[in-house]
Amino acid sequence: MISTAHHATAHQATAHQADVVIIGAGIAGLAAAHHLTSAGVTVRVLEAAPYVGGRLTTDQVDGFRLDRTGQLLNTSYPELLRTPGLEGAALRMFSPGVLVHSDGRNYRTGAVGSARSALTAARALASAPRPPVGGALDQARLGASLGRLAATPTPRLMARPERTALEALSARGLPSRTVNGFVRPLLSALLCDPDLTTSSRCADLALRAFARGRLCVTAGGASALPELLVRALPPGTVRTDVCVTDASISGVTTKEHGEIACRSLVVATGARAAAELLPGLRVPDFHAVTVLHHTAPAPPLTDPALLLDAERSGPVSHTAVMSAVDASRAPDGRVLISSTVLGTPPPAAELNRTVLAHLARLYGTATDDWELLAVHHDPEAVPAMPPPHDLLRPVRLLKGLYVCGDHRDTNTVQGALFSARRAAHAVLGDLGLKPAHTPAHGRTRLPAVA
Repeated sequence: MISTAHHATAHQATAHQADVVIIGAGIAGLAAAHHLTSAGVTVRVLEAAPYVGGRLTTDQVDGFRLDRTGQLLNTSYPELLRTPGLEGAALRMFSPGVLVHSDGRNYRTGAVGSARSALTAARALASAPRPPVGGALDQARLGASLGRLAATPTPRLMARPERTALEALSARGLPSRTVNGFVRPLLSALLCDPDLTTSSRCADLALRAFARGRLCVTAGGASALPELLVRALPPGTVRTDVCVTDASISGVTTKEHGEIACRSLVVATGARAAAELLPGLRVPDFHAVTVLHHTAPAPPLTDPALLLDAERSGPVSHTAVMSAVDASRAPDGRVLISSTVLGTPPPAAELNRTVLAHLARLYGTATDDWELLAVHHDPEAVPAMPPPHDLLRPVRLLKGLYVCGDHRDTNTVQGALFSARRAAHAVLGDLGLKPAHTPAHGRTRLPAVA
């Protein structure tokens, strides 16, 4: 629990000092540290775990780099451009659009590009038997709908009536085959919400990001982003394996380093840990995510595509041959397939068998000789965003006390980074300082490899 009382002066005299102490070295805490240090503020980031990154963690197993969560990035995320320290971020692209499995075949759809590419895609779908989004006319309607969404400003999206994403699907003006065969499985993957209980406004933001950019991952694994931020901070800023035993807006006490005095405190932990430190802070519901990583003798697909199941005939929400998307995630000549199960997974004893049977149908190949590398289940992987959902939950609780994370914005990397910027700017405002200039349009594209 955080107290607003001041620590004894005698203790402060021997304490380490910083202008701002940040509890939590996830992506939000590290980004907030960058905004603050860029403005000349001294910062200490304290992390209880032995590593940084929070849920953006990558394990190394036999030369494979295995992400613990299946969250997807998008090149259209503004905060990937605006966060200082991420200038060197390298992204690896999925193929445009997605592959959708239906009636025993995989179809590419949802790619938003030039009129010529849209016409080519429409003709290809029209020539295929029963494509999941319908024929050429339905594909054209889908492209037009995504195009309109891509051009819609945020205030207009936020002014739309709010309901669940599932309830809003019927109002999109698209045929039911297109909705069920493409939009619903895509939204489930983007929101990590298989039942689409998410706010329709958040769903619109996710679809707009999809229409504006390309789905992608960080080169080398999800941990590359927090590791990049740590390397760009002043030496000694981040301390791991630090247990905070007491905290106030004027300092924190730790088992390992004693007391660290400060002028402001930022809580940048996950939602549940933040509520333990800040009584009265609401704990949201969560979406559970299970990620399974397999290796196979040969790649079941050479296309670096995200593969969805329009029929929802098994537990896998989305899957990809990750070694085709990002070669650095697997040793030379090896294959990595990463698959995500949303919601409550099958019982542990049946999980791998059930998933392999589903993957055999999706990829159209036998999976008996696939080797399971790792399974990671997180029952609180993603904060839920049911309607009504406040996209700008307060980050300033009072002068000297702030909170940030994906539970204060949208439950994405974009939301975590944006909440970090809002919290850092609130700290600077209370300290009477101005943020360092972060050009919104100074860099027009992310460093990426298609």
